[in-house]
Order: sequence, then structure tokens, then C-alpha cells
Amino acid sequence: MLFLSALLSAQEVKDAPKQSDYSALSEKALENAGDNKDVLKKAIANAPAEHKEAMQFLIAYMPPQDLKTLRAKFLLANVALAYKARETFPWAKEVPKEIFYNDILPYAALNETRDDWRQDFYDRFSKHVKDAKTMEEAILAVNKAIKDEVGVEYNTKRNKPHQSPYESMEIKMASCTGLSILLNDAFRAVGIPSRVAGIPAWTTKRGNHNWVEVWTPSDQQWHFTEYYLDAKGLDHGWLLADAAKANPKSFVHSVYASSWKPTEIHFPMVWNMKDKSVPGVNVSERYIKLGNAGKKPGANVCQLRIDYTVDGKRTSIPVTVVQGDVEMFKGITPDKTKDMNQFLNFEVKKGQIYQIAYMLPGTKKWQFKEVKTDNKAEFLRVQLEKKAK
Repeated sequence: MLFLSALLSAQEVKDAPKQSDYSALSEKALENAGDNKDVLKKAIANAPAEHKEAMQFLIAYMPPQDLKTLRAKFLLANVALAYKARETFPWAKEVPKEIFYNDILPYAALNETRDDWRQDFYDRFSKHVKDAKTMEEAILAVNKAIKDEVGVEYNTKRNKPHQSPYESMEIKMASCTGLSILLNDAFRAVGIPSRVAGIPAWTTKRGNHNWVEVWTPSDQQWHFTEYYLDAKGLDHGWLLADAAKANPKSFVHSVYASSWKPTEIHFPMVWNMKDKSVPGVNVSERYIKLGNAGKKPGANVCQLRIDYTVDGKRTSIPVTVVQGDVEMFKGITPDKTKDMNQFLNFEVKKGQIYQIAYMLPGTKKWQFKEVKTDNKAEFLRVQLEKKAK
């Protein structure tokens, strides 16, 4: 089926400001804090001089509900502990300030319940990274320790997809999103830049997925990992083959990473697609490049061959090939005068799901047929047909 046009609504463009703007932006944000305005002003006023700009950054981009509810004590402790990790571990000091602000300092990843996790997680994971010489060593140490430290396993019987750390730890189970939030917070607690990434809908099969990205100063790049660490380490795992077949032009078939500061788009959360409170970055191209590294050009291409018959006789009808919310191709099927080896032919990717929309003669209603290309076959013939009554 075609996705609702509501999913394609234009996003308000929000340019990330310069660091010098955080004071003014936090003041503007306070206008939406209601009765909590004085509490947030207290958080800024009581922040040590070296933490004040970070507090202003945090408040400047808070989701509306947080502006109205979060307390000064919570925010002051969160900022102080983020700086403690930064000052304690040598590899954490290498993180640029803008990445520290956006991907370590925030107390939440998505729209989960706001837990006060930072001190507890610092205590749990600092012992695992104290001997790490590099950010990469620290990342792997946390990744290997996470399951034993929090005692949570993957289980679809969890209460909700976007569980907070303690909601997952209380019931000892979480889905991919809850596990990603746990791992994200564990990384941030010890000064590792981290963000949740995910795709609203695979192009290769039904369903969606969320995972975690971490930033390393050695190459100044983002890398992916999961709660259950792949044996080969960063940028390895089952998800890459599917993520590499993302469609960057599609809202629902793109890969996104979350952000605290505003971007031009939002991070889609499948449990509440109307919620646009989490900024996002489209990172599809990086996964496509990573997943196709070393492959010959054209090796991932399949020929989609379409025709339409009525009682065995070929007839011309309009056809549109769609993937999610993106119109990929359109054309007219060959009629009985064309060579039997001639088809309506489109070049698509192997191992992906497409929807074929077609309109039968004498009607004005589109019908749909879903197809999936094979990972190995060079072509897929789709014969649409109508048998005479």
C-alpha cells in the first residue's frame, strides 16, 4: 500500500545556531516553560561558570514537555556528571565540544520516560572503561558489559517499545528500541558520544529496527553497534545487509540518527508517527556505502519485467512502481502488437520489496500487487492478468 501523504508533510527548517546563541535561545525556550520557568532559570543560575553554556544548550532545545516538568536538581546533576566523565577519561577529553553537547550531555535519546540514570550508570560502567586507552576500547568494554550490568534481554512481550532504562530493568525485557536506549545511556554515562539510529520500515521485509551509533575521535566518524555486540565489533552485524538497501528518497525507508539540537527533519518513531519532538539526521547514504563496499557496480541490480494479459492476450495498462511513499517508475505495459520478449522494464535493486500499482481498462481505481526481488536473480517477471468470465 501507499503510505499516507501525512507522512510526507514538509518539516520546518531549523538551522543549528552558533554556540554564542545558546544564552538567547535558552531565554526564548523559557517562554514555553510555564510555571516551571523559574525552576529552569535556577538551573542556569546555579550551574558553575564552566557548565553554564552547556546548561543553556540543554534547555534551549528541550522538548516542550520537559520544559514544563524537569527540575533544577535533575538538570544540574546531569550536566555535572557528564562533565565528570569528560574530565575523568582521557579519550573523552578528545570529543569536540559540539559533539559533547549534542551526543553526551542530553539525558534522553527519544521520547522515553525521563529517568535519573546518569549517576547509577556511571557507577556501573566506569569500572569497565577505567583501563581503556582509546574510545574504541571503551566502547567495546561497555558493549560487552551492558547485558550483565542491567540484566535485560530482548523480548517482544515488553510493556512498550520505547521503555526508559529503569522501565526495562524492572521487567528484565525490552525490544530493540528499549535495548538501544539502555546502551545509549550507558555510553553517554562514561563520556562516549552516542545516539539512537533506526529505520521506520525495511525495504527488504516487514518491520522496523532501532540500534545505536557511537562517535570515535580517531577517525571522527560515526559507527554502528547494538546491545548484542557482533563478534566482529563495530560496523558489523545482521542489520547492515538490510540497512544498505535503504531508500534515501523515502521518508519511511530511510535510515535516521537522532539529535538533540534541531535539524531539518525529525526522527520518526513508529510507536507514535505523529510525534516530531526528536530531531533527526538522514544517514542512509553512509549505510548504503558501507554495505556495498567492495561490490561491483551494478551487482545489486535486478530487471523488473511487467506485462498484463486478459485471457492470455497482452493488453496495455498504466503501471506505477512504488516503494513505500516514493514513486519509483511509471509506464505502459506492451499490447498484443509488441514482441513477446518485450516488457515494461524497470531497473530495481535486488532483495527489496516494491508495490506495483496498476489500473485495469475501463476503471479509475488503482490496484496493488506487492513483489520482492530475489537477492541473486538478474530479473523478475511480473505478469498481471485477468481471466475472462
